[in-house]
Amino acid sequence: MAEIRETPVAPDSLALWFLGQNGWIVKSPGGTVVAVDPYLSDSCNPSWRGLDFARQVPTPIAPAELEADLLVCTHSHHDHADPDTLAFCAASGRVSGFAGPGDTQTVFAQVGIDETRCDLLWPNRVIEQGDLRLTGTFALPTDAGDLTHIGLLIQAGSGPKLWITGDTGWCDLLAEAGLKHLPDAVCVPINGGYANLSHWQAAELIRRVGPAVAMPCHWDMFADNSCAPHMFEASLTVKGLRHLYHLPVHGRRIVIDCWRR
Repeated sequence: MAEIRETPVAPDSLALWFLGQNGWIVKSPGGTVVAVDPYLSDSCNPSWRGLDFARQVPTPIAPAELEADLLVCTHSHHDHADPDTLAFCAASGRVSGFAGPGDTQTVFAQVGIDETRCDLLWPNRVIEQGDLRLTGTFALPTDAGDLTHIGLLIQAGSGPKLWITGDTGWCDLLAEAGLKHLPDAVCVPINGGYANLSHWQAAELIRRVGPAVAMPCHWDMFADNSCAPHMFEASLTVKGLRHLYHLPVHGRRIVIDCWRR
């Protein structure tokens, strides 16, 4: 967290750190810090299905040390709304508030987060946190266990818009709704397993939405739910979009300071 705390963020930009899976930390020019889907434990292991869900990525931040003005979970699956991570964040006092769609509120309550610290998000709902504006975006649920998936659009002032799609299946509405928000950078799952977007579908989403940067995620954490990120790069290449590809490195700062084409 020391680097995140000490990193200045220039006007008209965002700083971004990849935590693995769909985990991100976003920092604004005003110093507002938002954590999205931080999976900082090994709570999905063992898998009740007998799959290899042992954590493959080193934990970049101990959950008790995570500091954020707001922690957002895009849905209630435990690799996104991780009870172990959330319990530490609830107790540490280092995370001021929590937000997410309907089923995440149940997870928040189960780990002891008071409802006064929680905000409810849904597609097109806007909340303000410091100098950041966060908008819930449409996502197609990937199973019947949680039908309240969302993505998240993040912007500071008139700076670039970052779209974290969250887990989502493919449908035309996903692209139509995403284009409405005119994102400048997109973080998109590519694993293709369990009804999530494949690398080819993710590349098609990028083609239709037209950002300046495309970053793959949800490819790295579990052996039995993975995809080589170069396949997303290859799919973008086939669509004439290889120049948009940016591979996030765990724990390494990314600066979002570009605008869509």
